[in-house]
Amino acid sequence: MCRSCGALVGAGEANCGMCGTPLVTSGIGAPQRQRRFQDAETLRFVRAIVSRPATFTFVFLIANIFLFLMTALSGGTLDVAPNVLVAYGAKFNGLINQGEWWRFVTPIFLHGNALHLLFNMYGLFMLGPYVEKLYGSARFVVFWVVTGIVGVVASYLSVQPAMNDGLLSRFIFKSADAVSVGASGALFGLIGVLFVFGIKFRHELPEGFKQAFGTGMLPTILLNIFIGFAIPVIDNAAHLGGLAAGAVLALFVGYKRPHQRASIALAWHALQIASLALVIISFAMVALRFNSSAPTSESVPDRLAAGSTPEVIVYLDALNAGQIALLSALKGSLEPADEAFRKLEQAPRLDDNANQLREDLRALLARARDVANTRVENEAERRAGEQVALLVLKDFRAWEVRQRQWLRNDARNYGLMIKETPQTLNDAAPGGEATPQPPSEKREP
Repeated sequence: MCRSCGALVGAGEANCGMCGTPLVTSGIGAPQRQRRFQDAETLRFVRAIVSRPATFTFVFLIANIFLFLMTALSGGTLDVAPNVLVAYGAKFNGLINQGEWWRFVTPIFLHGNALHLLFNMYGLFMLGPYVEKLYGSARFVVFWVVTGIVGVVASYLSVQPAMNDGLLSRFIFKSADAVSVGASGALFGLIGVLFVFGIKFRHELPEGFKQAFGTGMLPTILLNIFIGFAIPVIDNAAHLGGLAAGAVLALFVGYKRPHQRASIALAWHALQIASLALVIISFAMVALRFNSSAPTSESVPDRLAAGSTPEVIVYLDALNAGQIALLSALKGSLEPADEAFRKLEQAPRLDDNANQLREDLRALLARARDVANTRVENEAERRAGEQVALLVLKDFRAWEVRQRQWLRNDARNYGLMIKETPQTLNDAAPGGEATPQPPSEKREP
């Protein structure tokens, strides 16, 4: 039987009469399909590809792990303390709109939690070496940075509240701005590159490469699209943006064939250097502004020195915890709520306005917790819940304005000096940072 088309072939035949596939006969006369490309040229192809280095795959792996450890040591996870990730350069439309362009680049190297990092780095470890060995390190670096940026841009453009009312639109568009991080856009870019590579060069690839790439990538693409439908918090726009960017790049960029020399056009070296320089400059911008980001509940005591009283440290710590828990509850996570209620209950009285702020924040947190606890059984209830959540968020924004007024008017009574930060930060804690006078030294990420 022909293994190519399934047709019956006579024992003495050299080729399949139906499809023409050449056959060879073993010592006992059983026909076997002769594998095309299993000759010296095929072996040279495989050896040439496998023997190439994959240096920047591991450079990016180390960079992502290092930055995750930095954010973890700062207490930052996407669910509990998103403002730490914002300080390290997470994507947030409100800040990008105020000119922080580097947030299109830095999120590619940040992750929300250990599981998020594990999945993305496993994908990079599996796919990165193939792309880097096929296209060379210079092209690989450009692919990773460009597709990652396109993914972040797609995520930025997907914040369209007016277009978030249908099943398909909810898959792509988001109803509100939110903190976003992760290398998944760049990872999908590699998938797009390998998908087009396998189709574009299918006539010159060995069977194993044909089966692994090209249409062989379709199950991976379809599985991730299904997961995106099933898990609402996934940033599908970033995934699709990276996938499309990788596919387009592979359409116009040739790979390094086995017979090609190791040398590469100066243009690609220049693009590689420019891509790496863009990443370095972007994180340098983060470092220069790192101390102006809103503090987390864990970092407040460290940023308030001897000029401040212990009472105000505990009070600000409680407000930070309350705000983080409120925003987490509006996203459906109640994990920080109990600890935040405890801190707000035990926070000391500073003055009448400060005490009113604390009590109002407790009430807002209770409302947000009720929203998260509400069971939704139909579309009407879902829409009603979204309206309640928007009202809570609106009242929280008004509360933030009052908090900033208190900081401006009364902060100096407690030895504090205020550094203003953008008021549009939805997922970070306070709109202004309280620091002692004189200001503390700048902390580097």
